[in-house]
Amino acid sequence: MPDSSRLTRMLEPWRGAPASDVEPTDVDVHHRRSAAAGLEAVAVSMNRSAGQMGPARTLNTLRRLNQVHGFDCMGCAWPDPDPEHRSFAEFCENGAKAVAEEATRRRADRAFFARHPVAELATWSDYQLGQQGRITEPMLLREGGTHYEPVSWEEAIGVVAETLRGLDSPDEAVFYTSGRASNEAAFTFQLFARAFGTNNLPDCSNMCHESTSVALAESIGIGKGSVSLQDVHEAELVVIAGQNPGTNHPRMLSALEACVKNGGTVVAVNPLPETGLMKFDNPQKVRGLTGVGTDLAGEYLPIRLGGDLALFQALGALLLERGAVDQEFIDRHTTGFESWKQHVRDLDWEVVDRATGLPREQIERVADLLAASSRTVFCWAMGITQHKHAVATIKELTNLALLQGNIGKPGAGLCPVRGHSNVQGDRTMGIWEKLPAHFAHSLRQEFGFDPPTERGHDVVNTVRALQEGKVTVMVGLGGNFAAATPDSEVTHEVLRSVDLNVQVSTKLNRTHVLPGRRMLILPCLGRTERDITTEGWQGLTVEDSMSSVHLSVGRNEPASAHLHGEPWIVCRIAEATLGSGPEGSRIDWARMAEDYTAIRGHIGNVVPGCDAYDAKVQRPGGFVLPHPPRDTRTFETPSGRAEIAVNPIEVLEVPEGHLLLQTLRSHDQFNTTIYGHDDRYRGLAGGRQVVMVHPDDITALGLTDGDLYDVVSVWTDGSERVAHGYRVVSYPTARGCAAAYYPECNVLVPLDHVAEGSNCPASKSVVVRFAPAGSCARHDSGTRVKAGSDGSHRSDVEPHHLS
Repeated sequence: MPDSSRLTRMLEPWRGAPASDVEPTDVDVHHRRSAAAGLEAVAVSMNRSAGQMGPARTLNTLRRLNQVHGFDCMGCAWPDPDPEHRSFAEFCENGAKAVAEEATRRRADRAFFARHPVAELATWSDYQLGQQGRITEPMLLREGGTHYEPVSWEEAIGVVAETLRGLDSPDEAVFYTSGRASNEAAFTFQLFARAFGTNNLPDCSNMCHESTSVALAESIGIGKGSVSLQDVHEAELVVIAGQNPGTNHPRMLSALEACVKNGGTVVAVNPLPETGLMKFDNPQKVRGLTGVGTDLAGEYLPIRLGGDLALFQALGALLLERGAVDQEFIDRHTTGFESWKQHVRDLDWEVVDRATGLPREQIERVADLLAASSRTVFCWAMGITQHKHAVATIKELTNLALLQGNIGKPGAGLCPVRGHSNVQGDRTMGIWEKLPAHFAHSLRQEFGFDPPTERGHDVVNTVRALQEGKVTVMVGLGGNFAAATPDSEVTHEVLRSVDLNVQVSTKLNRTHVLPGRRMLILPCLGRTERDITTEGWQGLTVEDSMSSVHLSVGRNEPASAHLHGEPWIVCRIAEATLGSGPEGSRIDWARMAEDYTAIRGHIGNVVPGCDAYDAKVQRPGGFVLPHPPRDTRTFETPSGRAEIAVNPIEVLEVPEGHLLLQTLRSHDQFNTTIYGHDDRYRGLAGGRQVVMVHPDDITALGLTDGDLYDVVSVWTDGSERVAHGYRVVSYPTARGCAAAYYPECNVLVPLDHVAEGSNCPASKSVVVRFAPAGSCARHDSGTRVKAGSDGSHRSDVEPHHLS
């Protein structure tokens, strides 16, 4: 059995595709790092890259990463500096790991699939599956088959087209999108789905920042952040809530460092004292390489899970008490202030204390910082968006910005940090289960068909529809639906019920080994690779977290001669499925498959803010999409003003003997992709079946540090879900809270446990208890979830700029 020693972990990338994985409960607890990045990050980056790609390929590939004429990182969506301010190494450790995973020399070819039956692959860990390398040609698991078999592109496309044409209703198919997909792929994918006749367009945003999209659209008229990178640099105060930039958005640390160097202050709000919030050893500066670095958070608030709404409301009440509000901005640009003011005057500090677990003196200190700041940026991520009251929490945070006029001026604004490159761009391009009337009109004008108007399925309702048999075909444009979704045992069971599951992928993942009657893998080019069609070398476009759109052009030799770009795959399937339909339409799929500038021409005519799209993306650095609140302090809400909302505080009550658990990533993964076994910032390595618990809670619950337990989540209907055999480790998280790794602990998140208004899984506040390891039987997934609609959890807001 492989051990989890440091040397073993260092050698992992050099040993080829692993034949096994570490023991999941073999957890090595070592010292937590006091600073993020530094020389160690450089060493890890180069080791992982060279081990997967080889030294020469590493140099040639990384030097083009996030450069003007290079390719965009397939990791997070943090923006690039202006072209003149980019460094030679414009990437982070996790960006290097992401590139190494895609540009690896390992191959999962036809010989690999012939050696390993799907039943065997299903027993492998996510890490072991992902490390087998790039898939080299279309692979089909036929009905009753035991192994994937190679097929031609002609046969593969024919299987999809014939199956889709044979459905009784277009709504029997769902078209899922991952954030990795380019704007060109996303635009053609939504066009295909709607020309086929459905709005069943779930996407990964449904599981991460959907709460942001709803809250901001209802508050300020657009569901996107309002800041630029320069605003972060120039802010007097940056508040970071529910976010771990050192692992999930490491290049953000450079922006925070610039803010601090310019005299700004950083306030960190998070249940765990994440290393990347505290100190940054910039590896591109001598200070960073020598360990001197830059201290970041001037104030750290170890908040109880779900307490952010109460914190933000308390801060607003204190600003009102101090007279630290911009009354001119409020009177001119907002509505709802008087109702909100009356609401917060009755603030119950005992409730705030129970919700946050924070001393009032610390909240008062942060209020003083806000009152003294004339330029404040508010940043957040999934630690805010994945709670039942997430939409209300983000509205309350927005209230704080509005109270002081911190929107539409330099050095200030709202900064939701998206976790996946181009997840925001996909929504801009129309990937949404809702179809706003103005977008439908533009599609009709451009392509000559009437798109469907009925609202489709988001991710959670896709699982329900699969369970009820309403959906029989899934087409996935990237991603790992089986691993990313909540209530794992339910999701896995319903995926096995589909007639055909089609996945456009680069590498193996959990979804591929949970087949229904038939499973088809269509391997695509990655961002690092040349995309050459009959019309020549093609480029793709992406949008970052700050609404900047730019070109991405790969240069590497493709992993196989049989690979095609995602737009080509989508357009060829659409062409084979629809022919010249729908009746009266004018969609030239064949041209778009070979010439991506044709797609960009249509984007310019259909998507708001994208006029002259192809010309604009050719500029060095691309262009920034319109954002009315940021650009002109105009708000496209029903009232024409920003909405200051009244949000009752909700305290997450936990029964005695239980804790609130959040799922999170390790430092050695990106979303569902597991790079390795070293969560070094937290001082954990080896197996991933570990749950972090405050030492006082370990004592209070009668647990033993280092022992194994079954973790049991408890839902309101009395049902229970179990994560079997997890090692409890002492960790300085907030009292009453625990943390464990995603995606493994998605098994604990009930499908019905979602954010009100956004239907986003509430994975950051799961009530759990601990039982002796092996004492809990596995639950019956077939009796737990009610299928059908869940409209009460979904907002009807439809902003002009899709977000």
